[in-house]
Amino acid sequence: MLFIPLPFVVALLLLILFVIVFRRDEEGQPNRPFLVLILLSALQSVLSGLRWGYGMQVVGVIAPVIAATVPPLAYAGVSRLVRTSWRPLAGRLGLHAVPAVLILLLVAFWREAIDIALVLIFVGYALAILLLMRPGADALRLAPFEGAVPAYRAIIFTAAALCLSAAVDTFVFFDFTWAHGEHALTVISVGNLAALVILGTAAAAASRSRAPAETAEAAARPEASEDKETIATVDALMVTRKLYRDANLNLDRLARKAGIPARQISAAINRAMDKNVSQYVNDYRIGEACRLLSVTEKSVTEVMFDVGFQTKSNFNREFRRVTDMTPLAWRQRKAEGGGSSAIDKL
Repeated sequence: MLFIPLPFVVALLLLILFVIVFRRDEEGQPNRPFLVLILLSALQSVLSGLRWGYGMQVVGVIAPVIAATVPPLAYAGVSRLVRTSWRPLAGRLGLHAVPAVLILLLVAFWREAIDIALVLIFVGYALAILLLMRPGADALRLAPFEGAVPAYRAIIFTAAALCLSAAVDTFVFFDFTWAHGEHALTVISVGNLAALVILGTAAAAASRSRAPAETAEAAARPEASEDKETIATVDALMVTRKLYRDANLNLDRLARKAGIPARQISAAINRAMDKNVSQYVNDYRIGEACRLLSVTEKSVTEVMFDVGFQTKSNFNREFRRVTDMTPLAWRQRKAEGGGSSAIDKL
């Protein structure tokens, strides 16, 4: 019977995931680093299967170099959702190519240091991603508000997957040093494959929040006294122009509409309302959804699209956050004469 290593099955699943994400993103601007990251994760899984399933040790020369390109791709994918000012393309590629070049040199001249170098690369990029995410979901200023929170969680999982991969490499290094690799196969089969699956699915989830064309914006740090005025300006836009109905609305676009720096809007809402901008905008969407559910006969799906949501999962999650019930339950309660104090506060 033909032996098919588990890594090959994982690679096939990652390729299917890539096709799904590619087709989903082909009408918009795709997050190319995340797409390449999924492909490289599949390739890594294939190489793992060839090495540990069929004993092809020659792939051990290629695999570390490919592994060194994964963290920079993850970081580049996150950066596309965070930054609006960019270095020249050549400079970015040159900087993030350093890990792969370093590993290539170690493969040629000092193979004993490869595992340690990979651990440092993976942990370093994981920390860099977490630093980008310090402001929370508001850090994703180029991501549509509907997908900002799921994308933020996916990015945290991406950083966790990088740390898991570093932990696996560390264990394997010590296992070969002290136990002659007795447990290496088991750890690599389980740990690295788990890291690849987490990395691939997290990249797919994060890529749902596609960034628009790159723009430049001057950022300003607001004074606390400006918070009320800032929120009043944004509130006026929400009420008069109903910007929340725009499914592609993001922090960068909101800032341009309001004529206020994105950081100022984010900081004002964070401090004054104790929520992020995504929640602030979705509060308006849910308030409008409740109104439509009570005064129209539109279906829940129609209402969802009317108020700016694109997926039922996000709509239901945010509806529960605001009202503590599902849209259908809220409509039924309203029809029976009940109310919702949460909505009255919006």
